[in-house]
This record gives sequence, structure tokens and C-alpha cells, in this order.
Amino acid sequence: MAVIHTLTILICLAALFSYVNHRLLKLPMTIGLMAVALAFSLILLVLGKLGFGIEAEAQRFMMGIDFNEALMHGMLGFLLFAGALHVKLDELLDLKWVVGTLAVVGTILSTVVTGLLGYVLFAWVGLPLPFLYCLLFGALISPTDPIAVMGVLRQARLPKALEMKIVGESLFNDGVGVVLFLVVLNLVPKEMVHVTDVLVLFAEEALGGAALGVALGYLAYRMLRSVDNYQVEILITLALVMGSFGLADLLHTSGPIAVVVAGLLIGNHGRKWAMSETTREHLDNFWELLDELLNAVLFVLIGLEVLVLSFKQPYLLAGLVAIPMVLVARWLSVVLQIKLFSFVREFTARTVTILTWGGLRGGISVALALSLPPSPSRDALVTITYAVVVFSILVQGLTINRVLGARQEHSQAV
Repeated sequence: MAVIHTLTILICLAALFSYVNHRLLKLPMTIGLMAVALAFSLILLVLGKLGFGIEAEAQRFMMGIDFNEALMHGMLGFLLFAGALHVKLDELLDLKWVVGTLAVVGTILSTVVTGLLGYVLFAWVGLPLPFLYCLLFGALISPTDPIAVMGVLRQARLPKALEMKIVGESLFNDGVGVVLFLVVLNLVPKEMVHVTDVLVLFAEEALGGAALGVALGYLAYRMLRSVDNYQVEILITLALVMGSFGLADLLHTSGPIAVVVAGLLIGNHGRKWAMSETTREHLDNFWELLDELLNAVLFVLIGLEVLVLSFKQPYLLAGLVAIPMVLVARWLSVVLQIKLFSFVREFTARTVTILTWGGLRGGISVALALSLPPSPSRDALVTITYAVVVFSILVQGLTINRVLGARQEHSQAV
């Protein structure tokens, strides 16, 4: 199917599902879209079991979409840039050690704990997986998804510092997770890897991506300062996102990190020193609209992805086991670091609970799982990952305000 026809179908479905959600469910936009898309997919599967052929057509449509390519090399850059534009750099720098440790050390700890628990628990439910594939699952599910996090936190009423910890971590730990994922994926055929290889890969991806983001962001900043025309300036920011991602691919560095760093630079120094009030208003409106549109398409895609999953009983049981397992790994990685930082920094009541429950998983985890080479273990991990992501967005996303309310009541009682 032609790209324009695929986009037409997805936009039409997003419009229909958003209308249904707005009129009937009244859930937050991203969560509602995914819930309606998921319900739509399940209805198609039921109709297929009853003898109607529409389910097979829907499956062919979804199999024609490369989810990994569409997200990781298409929508992700725009979504990350739109999110980074509104992050206050001074607030982020004030939390740099907490955010940096959560993004790097926390992701590594969570990956290892998830891999170890998965190796034991998946076998317990009748799905023994090789240990390296359990580590792969840990690497792809441990990073919190910045798109899902920012989409849900728009409706949550979190304290500013706590929100910055969650958002800041999510903006950077996907790059760490991708590096871990690639390292473990290289282990599968080679069965060994040198520490120097890991360090070089991390430097190329993370440090190289950050340096590229600074360089291109500064170039765009200088261009923005030299003109006062909002149409031109919006085009410069679009070119910055697409150019950063494209050049990062060529240089084998992290496109997401490059775009986040460039977005932080433009959203802070660029907004303050290189834009007129008219430009700021038009730029914010443009990126907010683009962010909402791409989020709508992404969460519809996530909901429709259930059409091409394998529903073998061991896969489903492993998915159910993985949900609390991932939460436990997240809790352990958070609590150890918060306890360490509590000696030098004060944290609000139940910070660990909020960071654990607010660390949502989303499309990035699904995209990484779908990028695995074909194998029985790959099919199992895709289904398990999808189960965790659905729970994360629908259950954790919908209850984050209740958890926050409990935290506030506890604080008042104290």
C-alpha cells in the first residue's frame, strides 16, 4: 500500500477514535486513543473468529507498516524535540545528578534485575527463554518512554521537581536503553563482547549524539538570531530535527539524544535570545499541534499492533508475570538511588512510589522488540512487551493522579 494511503487510513482512524473517546470515554487523549484502538482491534479479531474476513485485511494492513522504522526513524525525533522545547534547562541542570543517575545507572540496574527475574519466572510459566533474550527484554523494557510519560503527565498534577525528574530521566534513558539493547543483541551470535566495545559504543551513541545536538542546535540558534520571520524560523526547527536524526544515523550516534539536546538549547537559549514574541507564539502552536497529531497516530498504531501478535498461552502467561516483574525491577533501581541521594538531597514523601508508577513504557519498547531478528524467542518477547506496555499506559497512566492524591494526603497527615 502507498505511504499516502497508509497515512490516510491512520489519520482517519485517529480522528474517529479521538471523537469516540471525547464523546464517550472522556479519557486523556493518548490513553483514550490507545484504548479505543485496542478495543477496535479486539472486535476485529472476534469478527475474524466468527467467519468475517475483515480481520485478515486489517492484519495485512498492519504487517505492511514497519513500526520500528515509523517510530524510531520517523516520528520519534519530532516528538522528542516537541517535548524538549518546553523543559526548563536551569531546572534540569539543578537535578542533573539525580536525572543522570536514574537514566544511566537506573536503566542498567533495571535491565539486569529484569533479565535475571525473567530467566526464572518465564521458565516457571512454561516459557523457558535463553538468558540473553531475557536480558534483551530487560534492555528494551527498562527505559521509560518519553512520549508516553509526557503525554500522560500533561494531565497529572505532579510537583514541579518530581515532574522534572520523571521527564528528564525519560528524555535521556531511551538512548541508554538502546545502547544496552545493541550490546546484548551483539552478544547473541558472538557469545562474547569486550568491555572496550561497550565503552566505544556508548561513547559513539550517547556522547556523540549529545555533541552533535549541541553543534547543530547552536548552528540553528545562530540562524534564528539572524532573522525575524516566524515561517522561516519554524522551517529551521523542522530542518534541525530531520537533519539531526539523519546525520546521527550516518555517523552512528544517537539520534534521540541529539534531538533532545538540540531541543533543550532552542527551547531555552533560542526562545529567550533568538525569537520575537510572535515567533515564540507561532512556534509553540506549530510544535504543539504536530506533537498532538503524531501522538494520536502513534497511540493508534500501538492499539492496532495487537492484530499481529501471537496469542499462545505461554506468551500470555509470561506477559502477565512480566507486569509485576518489571515494576519490581523499576522499584529496586529507583529505591537504591533515592536512598543514596537522600544523604545530600531532600525528597518529597513517596517519591519512590511516584517515580516507579510514573515510569511508563510505550512505543519505543514495542519498536525495539519488533526489531529483533525472526525467531520463536522474538515472537514471545513482542507479545510480553506489548502486555507490559498496555498495562503501563492504560493502568499506570490512568491511576497516576490517584497515586499522587494518596501521596498528598499522606503529606498533609504528616
